[in-house]
Amino acid sequence: MSEQWLVSLTFVAYLALILAIGAYAYLRTRNASDYFLGGRSLPPAVAALSAGASDMSGWLLLGLPGAAYTAGLSSSWIAIGLFSGIVISWISMARRLRIYTYELDDALTVPAYLHRRFDMGHPYLRTVCAVFILLFFLFYVASGLIAGGKLFETVFDWDYRWAVIIGAVAVISYTLFGGFLAVSWTDVFQGLLMSLALVIVPVIVIRDVGGLSAGWAQLHAKVPELMHWMSDNTGQALGLAAIVSSLAWGLGYFGQPHILARFMAVRHPGDVPVAASVAAIWSLFGFIGALSVGLFGHLELQQVLPDGERVFMALVETLFHPLVAGILLAAILSAIMSTADSQLLVSSAALAEDIYHVWWGRETSPEAMVKVGRWAVVALSLIAVWVAMDPDSKVLDVVAYAWAGLGAAFGPVTLISLFWSRMTGAGAIAGVVVGGLTVVIWGQLSGGIFDIYELLPGFVFSAAAIVIVSAVTKCPAAVASRHRQLLG
Repeated sequence: MSEQWLVSLTFVAYLALILAIGAYAYLRTRNASDYFLGGRSLPPAVAALSAGASDMSGWLLLGLPGAAYTAGLSSSWIAIGLFSGIVISWISMARRLRIYTYELDDALTVPAYLHRRFDMGHPYLRTVCAVFILLFFLFYVASGLIAGGKLFETVFDWDYRWAVIIGAVAVISYTLFGGFLAVSWTDVFQGLLMSLALVIVPVIVIRDVGGLSAGWAQLHAKVPELMHWMSDNTGQALGLAAIVSSLAWGLGYFGQPHILARFMAVRHPGDVPVAASVAAIWSLFGFIGALSVGLFGHLELQQVLPDGERVFMALVETLFHPLVAGILLAAILSAIMSTADSQLLVSSAALAEDIYHVWWGRETSPEAMVKVGRWAVVALSLIAVWVAMDPDSKVLDVVAYAWAGLGAAFGPVTLISLFWSRMTGAGAIAGVVVGGLTVVIWGQLSGGIFDIYELLPGFVFSAAAIVIVSAVTKCPAAVASRHRQLLG
């Protein structure tokens, strides 16, 4: 059997497995709560692994190793920021958000939670939130389809556009039928496969170079310019703006709707500490593995890669039998799909729950809402496929932009709403609009202060808008009292 057939067989087996999980979840999906939040039945480890897998996407297997391969240890600042964001968001937000969303008439989405949290008499807050989710997530999903298309193009030598369509069909299939349960349980499998790949590859490389100490010494000798935390690969010291921008990536965790959905879906608020521990351990191993792949790739590969993001694939092809290589390359597909499916589901929930249901379907039955959600998946997928048809699209630029937009629009408003009883609905609207628009505008500017990653100013301005507007508007006494009662 040829090497290409072995790799192809592995990919087909992987796709068959996740489609089987989707079919199983379909049988357990009966209403909107099941479809959009899995009936709030996720065990802590499942919630944690699902949150991690849906968060990392191909960035963990392509972007971060590529950054380490090109920039060296200085790229670790991004990993430090992200790890901090994961831990702090689980500790500070998860339990409160799980309690609040359940008690507030089983709110299934972040916009629905905010609407009920402030007892809004109009749908404007919910609608504004849904619009920003759709705006940023459409490009986020498209970036995943672009990455998947390039992976299929590389592995199978398919035409790029057909590769995008085939990858989209696979994601749509189990998201369409299984909903949140399918997405969450496939995320567990995908997260474990991703972590396995990020452990196996660096371990094999370190073994080949004679151990960790010997490998570290060889890296200092071969690529000394990459072995400094406080300088880039040219030897120039990192400025404060560069370090702060890297650390600011962690702020995004407070406002990513597809991650917040895992907080909301945990089986019981008391499960949160276990879930937080699993999330911290999984992400720590993932970041260390990804950085190790990028750095130690310099010792295993004979030629310098023109595209550092191919270092993981190059190492896999060099070190492993085609059957094993197929499994490890499927981990890249896992990373891509585990994020695209979650984002697609959150986008469909925003369209179905927060726009259609609010404006046109007040008497819609739970079964009808599931149908609307599924049609929303199809419609949004077609738009994302259309956006992804350009093979020259810059995946990482799109991801960074969408991550910043969602983090700035929803991070401050969600975080502050869980802790400040005097926050008002007007303040929430101001925070979402200011945060989202700051990212849109800041991203178009460059030079000086505008070189700072747009998530940081977006987050700060959003928080300021919330506090200022809430201070000059009146919070109904009943809303403030209910907030204090819910969380004691």
